[in-house]
Amino acid sequence: NNNFTNCAKSLLAMLLLIAFEPLYAQTSPAGLWQSTDDTSGQPRALIRISEKNNVFYGVIEKNLLPNLTGAVLICSLCTDDRKDKPLIGLEIMRQIKQSSDGLVWDDGEILDPDKGRTYKLRLQLLENGKRLQVRGLIGPFFRNQTWVRIL
Repeated sequence: NNNFTNCAKSLLAMLLLIAFEPLYAQTSPAGLWQSTDDTSGQPRALIRISEKNNVFYGVIEKNLLPNLTGAVLICSLCTDDRKDKPLIGLEIMRQIKQSSDGLVWDDGEILDPDKGRTYKLRLQLLENGKRLQVRGLIGPFFRNQTWVRIL
């Protein structure tokens, strides 16, 4: 009888979590995200996306690549105001705005510090805001990454 009661409580708790999960869905890309290295598939960096006056931007908060941890890395290939600036604290996403349909954030740019190039940027929340599709575009070509929300 006690096992039945515990099972019923667990089932009720699961049903409540499922029922109320949309209430806890993240509706903004603001937060802390873990990016992934395209080559190794390993966690690459923590990126903090923040919002000010309905415009979003993203800054590298922490390097996660084990062979580079503790190294002072700079954006030596950057060609704008970010040239030779440390990667930690570097603003790699700029001027992102929510689209009129409210489903994506775009009109901004993202910097690839490994190449020093900037790309048009489009963000889209996935899985109730637990994941973020990051699309860098140049002309008709694009590359997608999926980042995982940490906070």
